Amino acid sequence: MKQTVRDIPLRGKHVLIRADFNVPLEGARITDDTRIRESLPTIRYCLEQGASVVLMSHLGRPKGGPDAGWSLTPVAEKLTERLGRPVALLPDCVGPQVEARTKALKPGEIVLLENLRFHAEEERNDPAFAAALAKHGDVYVNDAFGSAHRAHASTEGVAHHLPAVAGFLMEKEIKYLDEALSHPARPYVAILGGAKVSDKIAVITRLLEQVDKLLIGGGMSYTFLKAQGHAIGSSKLEADKVDLAKALLAKAAARKVPVLLPLDHVITTSLDPGTPVKTVKVGQIPDGWGGADIGPETIKAFTAALQDAKTVVWNGPVGVFEQARFLNGSRAIAQTLAALKAVTVIGGGDSAACVQQLGLADRMTHISTGGGASLEYLEGKTLPGIAVLGDRSAQRAAA
Repeated sequence: MKQTVRDIPLRGKHVLIRADFNVPLEGARITDDTRIRESLPTIRYCLEQGASVVLMSHLGRPKGGPDAGWSLTPVAEKLTERLGRPVALLPDCVGPQVEARTKALKPGEIVLLENLRFHAEEERNDPAFAAALAKHGDVYVNDAFGSAHRAHASTEGVAHHLPAVAGFLMEKEIKYLDEALSHPARPYVAILGGAKVSDKIAVITRLLEQVDKLLIGGGMSYTFLKAQGHAIGSSKLEADKVDLAKALLAKAAARKVPVLLPLDHVITTSLDPGTPVKTVKVGQIPDGWGGADIGPETIKAFTAALQDAKTVVWNGPVGVFEQARFLNGSRAIAQTLAALKAVTVIGGGDSAACVQQLGLADRMTHISTGGGASLEYLEGKTLPGIAVLGDRSAQRAAA
């Protein structure tokens, strides 16, 4: 287990926290502040312990230079509102002026560094840039699980310069994903959706060694259906992955893991609004039409397969949930999970957005804040932003 902020003295310390404030924006308005709200317990705890806090994060994909459109100004304003105390945004994240401001912080004071990705050195994990960031703190706390799969200066490099521990959000992410991986309550069911098989190959391979059932929907299901010889019309297809899909289905059969694929589909000629929609059985999608959601028979089969589950991991919607006409499948799954007496882990990204949109987030055991990071964790990869944090056992041994 990794050390957390609870394991080290914070009073009088400058605590440098890597948070994940990569929030969705419309102009300068934050449309979903979930990631900000998830960061608050760690920030509040550090302040209550008598520390001063320096926050850092990236936002969007600026091109390695200052860009007013990607400034963290809206985040500083939202943090000020949520914390009920001023959170000043500093003009940069490194440099003598910024360093002077952070060094002058008193216990209970808090500032936010400007977007880390205004410097190309951040994503390159440049050692000098990481060392410059480390000057802002006495202790480093990584609470940005959504960026933990990237070895960047603020997620990996800086931890080589300061005592490095996990924040409460990082701790929670590791706990629930570890439980799903290491000793899940059974039956253990995984639901995989989203557009591409190629994004999920490693996670499917790993899950087939662990789960009792695998449900596959969304755009990726059509590559599997093609592998079974079904007509898929103009549905999403990764032609170069058909043989791989066959091999994965064969592996599942050999391991006696049931893989449920769609039995029927809601199809359309285009995702443009107002295009025709109809429901057809598997293998009956005509040319010029493509699948956009699972149909009613599939909903019935998928929800029935979940009834006895004790652990469920869901990564990827089973339809184009952004359009109400293709939301039925994902809604039925979300509602089923919300009613289960089970550990339900939603693997970030679009599935998290879908559950939030449906107002069911508080009925799930855990919603990961990192889509790519949760996928890589479920694949069994070592995430660099977690690996670099101090181990609790090492701390005990030293004591």
